[in-house]
Amino acid sequence: MTPPFIDNRCENVCVDDERGEVPVNKDALVVGLALFAMFFGAGNLIFPPYLGMESGELWPLGLACFVFFDVVVSCVGVFAINNAGGSILSIQNALGKKAGLALNTAAILCVGMLIAPPRCAATTFEMAIAPWFGDAIGLLPFSVAFFAVVLLLTLKPTRIIDVVGKVLTPLLVAGIVVMVIVGIVNPLGPVGAPETDTVVADGVLAGYQTMDILAVVGFSILVQESVRAAGYGEKRDQMRVTARASLVACVLLAVIYGGLTYLGATSASVVPHTVSQAELITMIVWKLMGEAGVAVLGIVVGLACLTTAIGLCGATADYVERITMRRVSYRTALVVVVAALLICNLGLTNIIALASPILSVVCPPFMTTVVLLLFRKHLRGTWVFKGAALGAVAASLVLTVHDLTGAFAFVEAAPLYAYGFAWLLPSLIGGVAGALLGRRFDSAASG
Repeated sequence: MTPPFIDNRCENVCVDDERGEVPVNKDALVVGLALFAMFFGAGNLIFPPYLGMESGELWPLGLACFVFFDVVVSCVGVFAINNAGGSILSIQNALGKKAGLALNTAAILCVGMLIAPPRCAATTFEMAIAPWFGDAIGLLPFSVAFFAVVLLLTLKPTRIIDVVGKVLTPLLVAGIVVMVIVGIVNPLGPVGAPETDTVVADGVLAGYQTMDILAVVGFSILVQESVRAAGYGEKRDQMRVTARASLVACVLLAVIYGGLTYLGATSASVVPHTVSQAELITMIVWKLMGEAGVAVLGIVVGLACLTTAIGLCGATADYVERITMRRVSYRTALVVVVAALLICNLGLTNIIALASPILSVVCPPFMTTVVLLLFRKHLRGTWVFKGAALGAVAASLVLTVHDLTGAFAFVEAAPLYAYGFAWLLPSLIGGVAGALLGRRFDSAASG
């Protein structure tokens, strides 16, 4: 996930006024490419190859689950939130102020402090530092230097961050395309049997780990601003461009992730399965493109992760300042950088393990709310949203506690448990219960 940069601007889109009509397809392509760049972050590189290595010959199934719960739901979410007004208030309007604030805050803390920035730093260390310097430079001194730069550039935003970000994404994508082509022409090895019995659940969890779904509110705002800047004044025209732009981003992300997953599947017979996610992609690059490829990838990924961390920490501090009505200033809120520094030193593998239960609780209600926004015109009030989100979060809490402790064996009999989303039925039941309660209270109020 690559966040919007601090100045909250994305690509400028031009309109050809002389044609007498708005070039919808052209603008949708440009906005779609910008949306793709926002979703495709350097940190996302590490999950598809590892999923492919674990899935073996079932890698298309794992990929399909990953793409659905990351790419499809996120791109649909951009459309849904824009259709609902395109503001951070869309979640609060759906769930009510307090519940919406709680869910938005949980999402921004995951994206901007607890998981993404520490993971950016740890990924940079494992891909850009460790392969060349080994233990000569430890994670602690590196992370101190990394977050010192993050803090400095977050305190004093600069156009350098914007420019570097726009240059790095095309460079990173070009490198991945070349690597995938090389890997298809000369596969690393045969695709073998799966190394896991939970391919579907692993794909779902990998989709959660990207955290793209938690960033759709911020990305939706940027897409809306970009579409309006292109000259689309009518809501219907804005949504046409947004829908096509979301489709462009969805297709591009699916293709890139598909290539990376395939590379992981072909690597299973030539790399030890004890490697971490970052080590795996580094080894794949080394075997396909040599030391020069590893060096270039490390530099590009490192800079991309740095700009991502800067954008996320800045956006989080800005969010804290706004929800506290400036009682906590932007500069004070940048304490999130210190928290990210401390978490970073757990190491990449531990950060991913720590993120898993957190995201397993936060993502389902957020995802449910975003999808329901597609049908907001047919849902009266907030009761359906509240019921569905409550059902999702309650079920996710029980499921996560069971995964960690084994305390609730009965959940293993729940529908879809083996596929990683046993929370879906409780969410549906909660939505139906919310609809019935809403009708009852609405009738009592009208009576």
